[in-house]
Amino acid sequence: MTNNGPNDLIGNSGKLAFVLNHVYSEPTGVVMKKFTVVMFVVFWFAGGLSAENWPQWRGPKLNSLSSETNLPRSFKDDNRLWRIELPGPGGASPVVWQEKIFVATVDGKDLALMCVSTDGQIEWKKKLEGKNARIRMDNGNSASCSPVTDGKHVWVMLADGILHCFSVDGDLKWKKNMQDEYGKFVIQFGMTSTPLLDNGKLYFQFIHGSMRNKQPSQGKLIALDASSGDEVWVHERDTPAVAENKHAYTTPTIFRNGSKEFLVVHGADYATGHSLKDGTELWRVGGFNPEETYNNFLRFVSSPVCTDSLIVIPSAKNGPVIGLSPDAKGKIEDQGDAVVWKMAKGTPDVATPVVSGSRVYLARENGVFICVDAESGEMQFEERLLRDRHRSTPVVADGVIYLIGRDGSACVLADSTEYKLISKTDLGEDTTASPAISNGRIYIRTNESLMAFGKK
Repeated sequence: MTNNGPNDLIGNSGKLAFVLNHVYSEPTGVVMKKFTVVMFVVFWFAGGLSAENWPQWRGPKLNSLSSETNLPRSFKDDNRLWRIELPGPGGASPVVWQEKIFVATVDGKDLALMCVSTDGQIEWKKKLEGKNARIRMDNGNSASCSPVTDGKHVWVMLADGILHCFSVDGDLKWKKNMQDEYGKFVIQFGMTSTPLLDNGKLYFQFIHGSMRNKQPSQGKLIALDASSGDEVWVHERDTPAVAENKHAYTTPTIFRNGSKEFLVVHGADYATGHSLKDGTELWRVGGFNPEETYNNFLRFVSSPVCTDSLIVIPSAKNGPVIGLSPDAKGKIEDQGDAVVWKMAKGTPDVATPVVSGSRVYLARENGVFICVDAESGEMQFEERLLRDRHRSTPVVADGVIYLIGRDGSACVLADSTEYKLISKTDLGEDTTASPAISNGRIYIRTNESLMAFGKK
């Protein structure tokens, strides 16, 4: 869990001191009568101090799970706290730190980073270097990479590859053109992989290349110092992938359990594990696009997700899903001791899998929602939930799954091996961004607006 920062501690401590001073200035007999009230106030403030931030896409632990409780069970109007118009569409998901929400967006022909307070007021908007480009016919555009924040700074890199670092108050600290540094992006739908922030470093994967030439994929993994933008290391990542399979729209993640930790990267026909220290490749797993039935257009969009003991790796276009052991080493095909289980088909195409306890949830592109057992890969249920495409990654909190369809169908399901739809609400606005959960609220970014939901 990510705790609130020192400013909240100071602010809440000051309010608490005022309450205590007021109570204990009363006559002695009154003090004891107010003891219960004081203890309630203490616990109320303590509860506020343990609220969880949502600092990057997929949350504080990169797994789309939140420890927040007392969340609404529907997205009906009586749970909507506020809604503000955004200047343009975008697939970038909002991120939250304490009382600030950061969202990247199209703004006419330009791109912008906005800061919105948790009470729905726009605090600032900064124009970003670079121009918007429509990169898909379904409103896909350059504002598709989500920001990341550590509560002091916020970083944003949109599809043109210009990385900006701002203070949380909107002051530009530095910027870096990643195409100038690491080569021009050659990718059909734009470089929409979101940066990953971990322990003072920013990690990037640039997996792209010409679809026309027959040269195999040559990608780059990059680590930068988050405070300065200085390069820490670069690793050349080669695979035999050709054609559109050179293009990956996935985002890296991190496996961490005790002293074992590594970067997980997915694209160009393979998933690979890499040292956080220098990018050295530790393992690679294939079997997603077999040579004998090779599909030239099986580009990866859905990213892997890690638990303490499992790495769930999707593919594309109803292809396989692999459950991989984090003890994997060397080159692994789709069978062997390192492969815990494999589904032959049923992968999500865009939305990233979510693992909650013993359950793996897969939101397929065609609106079908699947649950499989995390230990065996056995199917628990498979139900059609949406009529339209599914693009955003579900989030799990407070015993339920929050899932938003591209057409704005906002669904709440039980976090269970049995399919149970609790509510379904039409937001009336298209979206491809994933929800963010923080301080008892759920934030949803659509192509038109940013909304906050919570219990009133």
